[in-house]
Amino acid sequence: MSETHLHSVPSAFFPSFDVLPPRVQTAPFVFSSPHSGRLYPPEFVAISRLDPKTLRRSEDCFVDKLFCPVAELGAPLISARFPRAYLDLNREPYELDPELVGEDLPAHANTQSIRVAGGLGTVARIVADGEEIYPNRLSLESVLDRIEQLYFPFHAELSRLIAQTNEMFGYAVLIDCHSMPSAAMAPGGALRPDIVIGDRFGASSDPRLTLLVRNEFQRRGFKVQLNRPYAGGYITEHHGRPAHGTHALQLEINRGLYMNEMTFEPNNGYTALAKALDEIVRCLFAEVPTLLDFRAAAE
Repeated sequence: MSETHLHSVPSAFFPSFDVLPPRVQTAPFVFSSPHSGRLYPPEFVAISRLDPKTLRRSEDCFVDKLFCPVAELGAPLISARFPRAYLDLNREPYELDPELVGEDLPAHANTQSIRVAGGLGTVARIVADGEEIYPNRLSLESVLDRIEQLYFPFHAELSRLIAQTNEMFGYAVLIDCHSMPSAAMAPGGALRPDIVIGDRFGASSDPRLTLLVRNEFQRRGFKVQLNRPYAGGYITEHHGRPAHGTHALQLEINRGLYMNEMTFEPNNGYTALAKALDEIVRCLFAEVPTLLDFRAAAE
């Protein structure tokens, strides 16, 4: 495997994220969509062995659009502009794959994680269905450029939004929004629920919040599982500090509910899902303050 050099991140990826702010933040929530970026510039496609449609198999299609109404309801939404196939924000900054990079990796790189072993490190080697993204190894410089120029700015802004929310309300709730392949598209065809809520098995969120979110979905007829098969990735793990007033949940939505997974187009269920999400968010905004407002409890 020879080595591909790409010394600069495509200009199309700047800014690396969009923030949809509320006119006035009235809810102690922050929403993030780290995997819905849909820009596939020619520079990226040129060094990949895959076409843009195949690269999109790792994308959380339309998740940012499904959640953009939260800004009108009083909470910010941050979403990545670049695709997950280019850089995965739901990883540690340096989960690096020795099989992908053509040089020795820095000592601080985590080369042993399960995600790296599966080809899905910070810079992925494969798309979601297992196809190799690149015909050649990448230079270490190009990989580090992606992390410095895209990863760290996104996470700095996400941390700022959470800190700002914490300052305003005395606590903060992060909802990290994702989508997952339906049963038909999942490896092995195993039946998938409609919704998976991850709270790192209770470590990243007050359990009352987790159950409230689960109950709101179940009340509307959704099949919900907790922590299986997704307990929450780096973002949930890193930001979820219930003892310090920051709660984080990862929300996975079955793509079959709202899109055609072959054509990447919304299906007939999109409008109904969007309506349900709007209702659920409104309920959470109304109910969570009485559930989690530590300042009110202390006064």
